Amino acid sequence: MPTHESDTLKTESLWSILLTFLKVGAFTFGGGYAILPVIQQEVVERRKWVSPACFSDILIITQGMPGQLALNSAIQIGIRLRGTVGGLVAALGVTTPSVVILLAIAAFFYPLFRDNIYVQAVFYGLRPAIVALIATAAIKMGRDILHGWIGIILCAVLLAIAIITRIHPIVVLLAGGLAGLAVCRRQYN
Repeated sequence: MPTHESDTLKTESLWSILLTFLKVGAFTFGGGYAILPVIQQEVVERRKWVSPACFSDILIITQGMPGQLALNSAIQIGIRLRGTVGGLVAALGVTTPSVVILLAIAAFFYPLFRDNIYVQAVFYGLRPAIVALIATAAIKMGRDILHGWIGIILCAVLLAIAIITRIHPIVVLLAGGLAGLAVCRRQYN
């Protein structure tokens, strides 16, 4: 059931869903969090398939699911657009480029270039770019999600705990959920 009135099941064409997620999968390096700004740009800002709040909800849900974040997010968006078939088409779109590219690299290029200093230099440059993409996604999501000082303070405290203690991310998520329950319970009582 949609949580936002503008996020009801739509009748987007399966072809459009496939092409969008093929594009997302083909032009994103780094996977996981690095793909989030690209998905957000395509499905929230460009195509307006889901609202920023719905996209944030999808990310929260997919964080708790096993599997790749990008794949799970694509499936959830596809399901919102066209049900189960939409989810399958989105999954096919986002994964196909990676599979094809990895097979080609593994079969033809990697043995030839694995020790090439230029290839190593490109990977050296891609690593900070991926961190920048992740930071961009975090900042954009923060603008949509964090409302008021309580949310900002909670985010800062959880970030500090995660960095200092290096505890498992699930524990940080659980702590955030419990803190949210406590804050909301206090506000509504």
